Amino acid sequence: MNTTITELLDLLKKEIESAESIDSKIGLLNDIRKELHSISPLKHHPVDCVLWVKSDDVEPNDYNPNSIPPPEQELLHESIANDGYTMSIVTFNDPDGKIKIVDGFHRRLMIQIHDDIKQSTHDYVPLTFIRTGQEGKGDRMASTIRHNRARGSHNIELMSTIVSELVEMGKGDAWICKHIGMSKDELLRMKQITGLASLFQNKDFSEAWEADSIDENDTLETEGKA
Repeated sequence: MNTTITELLDLLKKEIESAESIDSKIGLLNDIRKELHSISPLKHHPVDCVLWVKSDDVEPNDYNPNSIPPPEQELLHESIANDGYTMSIVTFNDPDGKIKIVDGFHRRLMIQIHDDIKQSTHDYVPLTFIRTGQEGKGDRMASTIRHNRARGSHNIELMSTIVSELVEMGKGDAWICKHIGMSKDELLRMKQITGLASLFQNKDFSEAWEADSIDENDTLETEGKA
């Protein structure tokens, strides 16, 4: 590290340390992170900029199909209590000015229900923000599903509700399969659960279909199974 950078960092640290309150100090650190992020060669990755935000300023979404049984919730508490927050909460800025969760509802929940976690973070939670262009509800729902499925956990009933919503948004079967990592058979089962399979009765399901081979807005033809 060259001398100029070292001197600038020393000045910066003194300014931050002189902040009158913890909230002010955290605010300054967030501002610095955002400025550094703006010139980072890795800024296209959300994790390049983790910001600490008051937990009450972060709201859950209304569609997350993931759920954690009580034993796993307690394990998550133990993990954060012993290891600290090692994963940020993935969020986006809602047009109404609110910060909504894409992934990490239970990581936020820990600070809401456990005083030891709340005290250790001064009631702040670590956030990253999804990429620009991914803020549409369909994209966010797909992102939530990808996060859940990548961890190997998702609630089937709630996930089928998401599939129903995506279909109602006009998302084609190929788009759904591609963006939430679902096979054509899984998608058909989800449609059956929601009753949407009736929309495709008396049609043949192409065995040659592949998600990358047709337009994402196309709808797969499914055989009539009730």
